Amino acid sequence: MSEGRPPKLKDIPAFVEYMDTGWDTPDRTPHVVPGAAEAAAAHRDRLAAALPGRTIALAAGEAPTRSNDTTYDFRPNSDFYWVTGCSIENAVVVLHGADATLYVPPPAYPGEPGFWTDARHGELWVGSAPGPDDWARVLGIDVLPLSELSEEVTVDEEVGRTLAELRMFKDPWEIGQLREAVDRTVEGFAAVVREIPAAIAGPGERWLQGTFDRYARAYGNGPGYATIVGSGKHAPTLHWVRCDGPVLPDELVLLDMGVEVRSHYTADVTRTFPASGRFSAAQRQVHDLVEKAHRAGMAAVAPGRRFSDFHHAAMEVIAHGLADWGLLPVSVDEALSDTGQHHRRYLVCGIGHHLGLDVHDCHRASEDAYQGAVMAPDMVLTVEPGLYFHAHDRTVPPELRGIGVRLEDDLLVVPDGAEVLSEALPLDADGLEKWMARQAAT
Repeated sequence: MSEGRPPKLKDIPAFVEYMDTGWDTPDRTPHVVPGAAEAAAAHRDRLAAALPGRTIALAAGEAPTRSNDTTYDFRPNSDFYWVTGCSIENAVVVLHGADATLYVPPPAYPGEPGFWTDARHGELWVGSAPGPDDWARVLGIDVLPLSELSEEVTVDEEVGRTLAELRMFKDPWEIGQLREAVDRTVEGFAAVVREIPAAIAGPGERWLQGTFDRYARAYGNGPGYATIVGSGKHAPTLHWVRCDGPVLPDELVLLDMGVEVRSHYTADVTRTFPASGRFSAAQRQVHDLVEKAHRAGMAAVAPGRRFSDFHHAAMEVIAHGLADWGLLPVSVDEALSDTGQHHRRYLVCGIGHHLGLDVHDCHRASEDAYQGAVMAPDMVLTVEPGLYFHAHDRTVPPELRGIGVRLEDDLLVVPDGAEVLSEALPLDADGLEKWMARQAAT
């Protein structure tokens, strides 16, 4: 045995030879969500009809680096998934009309050096790794090694916009995936609410965030976006994802959460709960106004209505309510005018968006096709008004400072109106208190 540094394994011929032999072939069947390949084929037909004669290349992307040689989990580009139905890091799909050719990085199998040296593609590192033939068999399209790709991968503005506008209309398979995402999310809310006493006892907001994220990871692909848990003065912070505060027993807890299922479709639901199980008078006052605005907004979701209608319906309720409380420095008409908007001090964010593969879906659509469009059947969107009274806002009476309330539901537009996919979660304060009590009893 020589002294000094040991040789690298790749430089030991006997070891390399030994590693090349003695391996059985594992099951390399790709994991594809049932129905995804068929849905992707239909999506390609729609894209080809929208952009006839075009050759389009879409990249799956790669996992971003977390630090040094470690990465975050891989999640494919949504447009790529919509036309392929698969998740393959660094893959590229080229579309000639509705015909697709998928180019994938070839995995490293026994007998190849990368089998045990390549931490990203070696089967010894990543587990059973499907090859081009395996993917072709499951997806029903041509699949070749990435080295054979000759097309340059660029997505121009027209292609991105067209994909976004096509994705606004969900087919039955997609709607089924979104129903599953919402159902799992409601179950996740129940799991989180049951843990509120434990969070109050010490670990705080992150205990609740971790509870939901664990549930989403176990029963789906993971959380569809950074889970928001805001207790007390953190509740009015719109995107409180740090979740590094306590859960206070006499304060509200705002929970904005969504499970992304294994097909990458996500829910997006928000409720605001009293940590104690009972709303105080001031908390209920704010919650009741938000609920009234929320119901007005949802009532404005229907085919033929403008996308902006639910925004205006909810905002009118909010403005009148704030005026009744003496919180507007101008009249309601002035506040609601394009030159006023004083009520938006307490609600600066938008109050709804399309939902699908992305939590804020179809964001590359044109203004006319999104905010300026009319709603139509098979669109799925959220309605989410709120009121956010920051603890340091001197325009708010002391008893309301630090109260933040948001209600958010996921709606499917149907021919005669809208179906609330998340209706299993109560909306009213009494209903939420009773629902919390039932969870505590299980």
